[in-house]
Amino acid sequence: MGKVFVKIRIMPSDVDLNLNEIKDCVLKLNFPNVEIRDFAIKPIAFGLKSLNVLAVMPDTEGVVDKFVEEIGKIKGVESVEIEEMELL
Repeated sequence: MGKVFVKIRIMPSDVDLNLNEIKDCVLKLNFPNVEIRDFAIKPIAFGLKSLNVLAVMPDTEGVVDKFVEEIGKIKGVESVEIEEMELL
């Protein structure tokens, strides 16, 4: 069983939303074998910013999808998109 490197973009539901609160909620998600490597806040346009997450997780069926699904349930998250996924 290998591992995958996943880059995820989280878009907030409002321009004024505190992305650090969403970051804290992502860190509180208790997923076994999912290692959060980095967070970055990136400007998009007109004051809108995204929260980008870099994570390493097992390459087993459904792990990435379940992780993305749980992030989407966080209050204030408009959408979650996998930008890049690479086998390590």
